[in-house]
Amino acid sequence: MRREAGTAVTDEAIEKTKGLIVAGPLRPGDRLPEESELAAGPGLSRNSPPEAVRALSLIRILDVRQGDGTDVTILDPHLLLEALSFVVDFHRDDTVLESLAVRRILGPAATATAAGLISEREPDALSEQLDGLGPEPSVEAPVAADLDFHRGITRGSGNSVLCSLLEGLSGPTARARVRRGLTQEDTVGRTLREHRAILAALRDRDAEAARSWATVHIASVEQWLRSTR
Repeated sequence: MRREAGTAVTDEAIEKTKGLIVAGPLRPGDRLPEESELAAGPGLSRNSPPEAVRALSLIRILDVRQGDGTDVTILDPHLLLEALSFVVDFHRDDTVLESLAVRRILGPAATATAAGLISEREPDALSEQLDGLGPEPSVEAPVAADLDFHRGITRGSGNSVLCSLLEGLSGPTARARVRRGLTQEDTVGRTLREHRAILAALRDRDAEAARSWATVHIASVEQWLRSTR
C-alpha cells in the first residue's frame, strides 16, 4: 500500500510537470522550476518531484544536467519517440507480425504522401543507392539498404512524427526480413524489383501507384512470416 501511494504521488508530480509544459508557461528549452515549487501542491511530497524528473528525463521530455539544472528538451518528435524504438526492440515473435501490420498501414500512406512532395532529385539518389548494391548482394546488404530506402521516402513525406513512428518499427521488422532472405528463394531480387516499382511511381507523382506498390512490398514480408508460424 505504501509503495502504491508513493507511485500515485509520483504520477501526480509527473502530471503537474507535464501540465506546465503542455498548457502552462514552460516551453522547449526553458529551465524547470525549483523542486520546492513543483512540490507545492496537495498530496505532493518533497521526494516526488525528483522521481518525476527522473521519469520524464528517461522519455526525453526533460534534460537533466548535473549541477546545471533541468531544462525542457526541444520536444522534437524524433527525440520523444526514441522510447518507442526502445520498447519495440523488446518484441516477442508474436508481436513482430503486429509491428508489420502497423508498418503496412503507415508505410504506404507515407509513400503516397511523398509522391506529391518528394524532391525531383531524391528518387535518383535512391536509385543510385540500389545500383550500388551490385549484381549479387548479400542478404544483409539489401536489408540495410531497404531501411535507408524507406527512410528517404518517409522523409519526403514531410511528416516528422510519421518518420519517427516508422523508424521505431524498423528494428524487429528488419530482423524478420533478414530471416526471410536467408530462407526464401529470390527474396533479394523481389525486394529490388518492388523498390524500382515504387521509385517509378514516385517519379510519375502517382500517389496511388506508390501506395499500392508499398503495400505489396510490406505485405509480402508479413505474408511470409505468417506462413512460417
